[in-house]
Amino acid sequence: MFIDFKLIGKRIKETRIQNNIKQSALAEKIDVSVPYISCIENGKKNVSFKVFLQIVNELGVTADELLYGNQLHDHTEYEIDIHLLLSDCTIMEKRRLYDIMYNIKKWIRNE
Repeated sequence: MFIDFKLIGKRIKETRIQNNIKQSALAEKIDVSVPYISCIENGKKNVSFKVFLQIVNELGVTADELLYGNQLHDHTEYEIDIHLLLSDCTIMEKRRLYDIMYNIKKWIRNE
């Protein structure tokens, strides 16, 4: 079974940044080195299950949110990505993005 550790690392990095947590702070909280966190986020090292769970707990997310995209049968494809994309937007930005997505969806379906 293929596990996309680069994707997991990308999600860890995105979530860490959205939570305004520096690599050094995360590394200190879970007792690993900053270079190790960097390697995980860049997909250069595979995160261990133990460290993965520590990261999940420290970032305040579910394992599903970070593992998303690795399942063979995923009925919620892109929902977490969209949620993460919108998480730091203002109400006005969310409304504009919704309008854009709505119109693009109509355009795609009319083609």
